[in-house]
Amino acid sequence: MSEGLFPVRRERAEVAPGAVHVPGWLPVERQRELVGACREWARGPVPMRHTVLPGGGVMSVRTVCLGWHWQPYRYTRTAGDVNGARVAPFPDWLADLGREALTAAYGDAYGTAYAPDTALINFYDGAARMGMHQDREERSSAPVVSLSIGDTCVFRFGNTETRGRPYTDVELESGDLFVFGGASRFAYHGVPKVRPGTADPAVGLGSGRLNITLRETGLTG
Repeated sequence: MSEGLFPVRRERAEVAPGAVHVPGWLPVERQRELVGACREWARGPVPMRHTVLPGGGVMSVRTVCLGWHWQPYRYTRTAGDVNGARVAPFPDWLADLGREALTAAYGDAYGTAYAPDTALINFYDGAARMGMHQDREERSSAPVVSLSIGDTCVFRFGNTETRGRPYTDVELESGDLFVFGGASRFAYHGVPKVRPGTADPAVGLGSGRLNITLRETGLTG
């Protein structure tokens, strides 16, 4: 982002206790690699889909999962709500990236112990939104690692008690890292707006926003 002729330097910030924003953490080359990987994952064995909610509503984002399949509000190894296939495995290199991300956010104290075993990859077109929600299906309270690629979004990070205020709106640009754990692990969060046309074409995503979240489920089997 820029203001007139002078670029605005975005700094690492602790948005709430345990919730850390690291701007520009992913270099363009790594973003492009992740875009390519996401395209492969979106083709299956379980394809990217609009998730149907229990009440019959349909999420505006499209999602594909690795390791474990998320559907409201549980994890399974197979996608019974899509095609019944077993989801693609969670790759070791993505777990390594998650540990690097935690080190960048928290320092060396936590990163090596982090063992994510699932990824939720959400694709937002210009009209997609994500309502305020908590990530509560996991049996582990390990931090959630969130990577943004493509168009900028407004990420609304709230509190652990209610979907309403107080919350903080953070602009997440392509390459940004956001980690939330500790006291903020179960904070409500959502995406009220995507800013179309803000992505760098060099990342290989023509339009829209990819969000890759890494989690420890605490599940076995």
